Amino acid sequence: MKQFQNSALIAIAASVMLVLAAPTATNAQTYTVLYNMTVNTADPFDPQFLGVFAQARDGNMYGTSQNGGTLNHGAIFRLTPAGALTVIHSFDLTNGGAPRSGLTLGTDGFLYGTTCNGGANNGGTFFKISTAGTYTVVHNFNLANNEGYCPSAAPIQGTDGNFYGTTTAAPNPGHGTIYRMTPAAVLTTLHTFNDADGETPLALVLGTDGSLYGTSRYGGTSNIGAAFKITPAGVFKLLHSFNGTDGNDPIGPIIQANDGNFYGSTNTGSTLYRMTPSGVLSTLKTLNAQTGRLPFAGLIQGSDGKFYGVFTGGGANGVGTVLQVTSAGVSSVVHNFAITTGYEDQVSLFQHTSGKFYGNTAGGGASSKPGGVFYQLNMGLGPFVRMLPSLASGGVGKTVQFLGQGFTGTTAVHFGGVAATFTVVSNTFLTATVPSGAKTGSVTVTTPGGVLTSNKTFRVNPQITSFSPLSGAVATVVTITGVSLSQTTKVTFGGVSATTFTVNSDTKVTATVPAGAKTGKIVLTTQGGTASSATNFTVTP
Repeated sequence: MKQFQNSALIAIAASVMLVLAAPTATNAQTYTVLYNMTVNTADPFDPQFLGVFAQARDGNMYGTSQNGGTLNHGAIFRLTPAGALTVIHSFDLTNGGAPRSGLTLGTDGFLYGTTCNGGANNGGTFFKISTAGTYTVVHNFNLANNEGYCPSAAPIQGTDGNFYGTTTAAPNPGHGTIYRMTPAAVLTTLHTFNDADGETPLALVLGTDGSLYGTSRYGGTSNIGAAFKITPAGVFKLLHSFNGTDGNDPIGPIIQANDGNFYGSTNTGSTLYRMTPSGVLSTLKTLNAQTGRLPFAGLIQGSDGKFYGVFTGGGANGVGTVLQVTSAGVSSVVHNFAITTGYEDQVSLFQHTSGKFYGNTAGGGASSKPGGVFYQLNMGLGPFVRMLPSLASGGVGKTVQFLGQGFTGTTAVHFGGVAATFTVVSNTFLTATVPSGAKTGSVTVTTPGGVLTSNKTFRVNPQITSFSPLSGAVATVVTITGVSLSQTTKVTFGGVSATTFTVNSDTKVTATVPAGAKTGKIVLTTQGGTASSATNFTVTP
């Protein structure tokens, strides 16, 4: 296993670069230091590049640091939007150590994460923790069971309720794994990497097609990084091998944006890229000394649709920037990091449902010790609601969780304009049921303070319940009944598209059997996904 690069040395080297021209930051942003790490004993410090924040049901943010805590083996902390910090768990190696992952909020309300070392087998742990600080080791990674070790990214929760994640190293050949963890703590290794398909895999993201996507720092055809996808069943596909001209060492997490494409960054080569779900990659932006360089963190998409990234080098002070980038590659520096107010940010920004961005740096700040800062970046964006789980889709009757603020007194929740039943659990958490007739689109929550809109589209999944007749020749009109059919865009018979179909209602579509149709399933495509008939339609002569 290759060792992680010493980002501190890189940042120091970047600080002495010749900055040819300092870009002008936009005027709408306000950068505020909320907390200086290591001012107090047991403070977290040295947040690693995958230590992402998670917003919990209580409206606070939670994260991990690989150092700090009472024994200096790492900590889990709570950060309020106002900047009050509390360590809720200190690692002691027996329960894990050096957590690099950050956290993921599960649908059960617990926060999930991993540690790179420690635990019963000293191979790292998979853990969960409540917001009150009740900590549980769910699994101790065991090299002897060929499970892999040193997981360095937070697991993500799939639509099946299972968690999926990676380890950065494994035996035979030793290049990392992808695993599935059930709620009952049963771990299954789905894939073990080799030189050809990747080495040192990092964070995963759940795609709208239900597959998991990610990158590896090394491996691929040029041994400088690769992008891949894997189904929950373990079917693996290499999507792209980085070759140097498009960057290398794609260390930061990737995201799927609202346009359906994936966006990420490469550390060496300093590029931002766009990748289609099929693996076609294009360079969105080549970074330089003015824009900021050396992205250890990934991009995020803000509620304004623009992308935001943090860098450890370049900028007006040579120690990094926060960069705003459009999908067309037009960029603006919105903050230049400085040693006195925090620098060397290795962790992706996090947008709280208040609309404000939060981050943490590994260096700088007011403390006399190495530590860094927690900060807030206000871009003037308004509050919104975030849906859970992260893949915002489901059928009629599904319960969807919402994070936000000001929910007390909520009067309405709408899915694509259709009213839903809902329950306000607290001022920062509510649930709603996808209603009959719901349409794919934004979800709105009407609160006493105004209407809050979801930052993601909710995709209403269609369902075919029956069709009639069960067989017929070309030109036969078939009536398809089901649920959530009003946004139908395509109907196929045995894989052949019907040239004529009519959406009669949300529960009924009529389609004409096309020339060339084959005996097989009827598949209906809507804006919210696809639905397949349970039985075949038989094409007769």
